[in-house]
Amino acid sequence: MDPASCPEQPSAVNEQVLNSSGRSLTAAVCLRRFLCHGSETATYNTKEHPLGNENALFLMQFIESGRGCEVVEEIRRLNSEGHTVRPNPSLFALAVCSQHADFKTRQSALRVLKELCRAPAHLFTFVQYKKELKEGSGMWGRALRRAVTDWYNSQDGLSLAQAVTKCKHKAGWSHKDLLRLCHMKPTNDTVVLVCKYMTKGWKGVQEAYGDKEKSEDVQKVFAYLEAVERAKHSTDELEIIHLIEEHRLEKEQILTNHLKSKEVLKALLKEMPLVVLMKHLGKLTADKVLTPGSPDVAAVCERIQDEMALKKAKTHPFNVLVASENYKRGHGKRGKLKWEPDSDIVQALNCAFCKSISNVESTGKRFLVAVDVSSSLSSVAHGSFISTVAIAAAMCMVFAQTEPNTKVVVFSDGVVVPCDISSDMTLMQAAAQLIQTPGGSTDCALPITWASENDKTVDVFIIFTNNQTFERANPAVTLQTYRKKTGIFSKLIVCGMIASSLAIADPEDRGMLDICGFDSHAVDVIRNIVLDAI
Repeated sequence: MDPASCPEQPSAVNEQVLNSSGRSLTAAVCLRRFLCHGSETATYNTKEHPLGNENALFLMQFIESGRGCEVVEEIRRLNSEGHTVRPNPSLFALAVCSQHADFKTRQSALRVLKELCRAPAHLFTFVQYKKELKEGSGMWGRALRRAVTDWYNSQDGLSLAQAVTKCKHKAGWSHKDLLRLCHMKPTNDTVVLVCKYMTKGWKGVQEAYGDKEKSEDVQKVFAYLEAVERAKHSTDELEIIHLIEEHRLEKEQILTNHLKSKEVLKALLKEMPLVVLMKHLGKLTADKVLTPGSPDVAAVCERIQDEMALKKAKTHPFNVLVASENYKRGHGKRGKLKWEPDSDIVQALNCAFCKSISNVESTGKRFLVAVDVSSSLSSVAHGSFISTVAIAAAMCMVFAQTEPNTKVVVFSDGVVVPCDISSDMTLMQAAAQLIQTPGGSTDCALPITWASENDKTVDVFIIFTNNQTFERANPAVTLQTYRKKTGIFSKLIVCGMIASSLAIADPEDRGMLDICGFDSHAVDVIRNIVLDAI
């Protein structure tokens, strides 16, 4: 963003005004929380809630203090640095900024639109938020028309063709709608071709370009769109496979009818992104695309265990765990789709989990990871549909192997027991370590008290529990006492894996966070608070 677009002013976003207890009472913390995970409170919930007028009021209070440009810059920064775990809060906040009365705030918001909207789905969502936020007046002014036009014109023709054929509409909007409303004026020949396709369809493209001489770039885009159209209308399985292989067509561009073909699925399998592949292993097995002992299974297992591929895809071990547990279950979430898990694939996923741990970068902090064993850990966690013991064991392994200063304990009924999670353990062995202590009552303050009484220096307490109750002391108050004793601004993260709500974290304390359920986003939220991103 051009610094000259905003007047010089103190940075509200970078202010860190703390009181003696370590509380930050600035709106900046609330803003970061909202942009990172969709709630200005000290709670992350795996269930994403709709964003509406109540969120707009919170943002408007911040913007109306004269710091709208800084809000836009914070949206841009958190996204560019990878701290946002969900796209919608940023898109919503950007929509609010783009409609504010302050001209520079509106200008700044629309200037970063193409940077934040990396895919058509994001653009559609942003436009829909603007529609929901408008108050009686039309929203399609010159600035928005120019911003949407720039989004299309900023891409090369082939990339744009790939994007618009994979996502044609969302949130009640289509590309045809946006092009009509923004009065689109393409700036190069390849974008002209794609715009013709979006507004007039393939028939319009054929009429305009079929017999004309085309430049090399235009010919590439024309050939790609032709392949997409042929794949939609062909009944020849061999032709579909050829089109997939030659033009690298993806699952979203193939009709559902064709996806019933094993050979078509095998063709898609070759270029399928690793994360998508692991997600669809169950269906591929159920559809007999992956059969025991086949070359296809061998190729898939090789890809899953490839350390370089795992690193390139930035695959977190928790994502591998989810794929593994879902595959081993042998049926989909609703039980309609069923398969017999292949032992080679199961083994490959187990191996991939261990290998992917090395993808996690150390934060250099001192951790106490505490697992509540006062109740059964066989429950299914909200947000990931896998057992709470599998989540707790996996996260203990990740912290123990990536953070040198980590202590793992289990606790229940007034007792805290150190737990040795070694690097040569399997997930099952780690899980067995967590469930060897008998159950009792839940007291989430216990690990903090234990650390204090045993002179353990801890930067971050992470507690995994099924419940939120505290018998002897409030964990938030106990943490404050620990901070005063040690002089360390220690943080507390409580993961209520089957909870729909928690009330442990002090909402005004930037060092506390409640997590309801547990999913792949929760992993990133934890890292954000550990590294002071929120």
